Amino acid sequence: MTTQPSVLRADARRNRERILEAAVRAFSEKGADVAIDAIAKAAGVGSATLYRHFPTREALVEAAYRNELARVCDSAVELLAGNPPDRALRQWMDRFIDYLATKHGMADALRAAVASGADPFAETLDKLGAALDALLRAGAEAGLLRPDVDPLDVGFSLAGIALVTSAPDQRERAGRLLDLLLDGLRHGTAGPVSSS
Repeated sequence: MTTQPSVLRADARRNRERILEAAVRAFSEKGADVAIDAIAKAAGVGSATLYRHFPTREALVEAAYRNELARVCDSAVELLAGNPPDRALRQWMDRFIDYLATKHGMADALRAAVASGADPFAETLDKLGAALDALLRAGAEAGLLRPDVDPLDVGFSLAGIALVTSAPDQRERAGRLLDLLLDGLRHGTAGPVSSS
């Protein structure tokens, strides 16, 4: 009988994850006005279960966005554990571009959540900065990447690449631009040219 509460907690965690995955898909594909009951059905749970975890649409949108952000940021540690730092950074860049595409798909739902007073972006820069800092620092310590790069500069560069390659037929171009960005981050690459 002592194992039942932990089983219930594990089951509740699985339900929450399924709800968040279904919400990201639904908001990305169908927009902000998708029926909450449709999300619950897609997740394989009842509406009451969804509302127990997320009492409002805004709470669901915010949690779905933050969950996607956490996935991409947390993957930095996993990628560093299994790859040289420069390869880990390049793979992370791909994941970040995919994350931004998901965020773009959820734009209407995110705008609606912000308009209602939610702040899904409150920790975005800190989390992204920490993930990029870990990747860049590991690359610098291995002598593979420049040590003088601001992680948020890389983050904004990635956001720019995502912006100009947001159409699905531009994914190959995004890959080439990511390769160019990584080449610019490699150790031994000349620094910025001074205008004086």
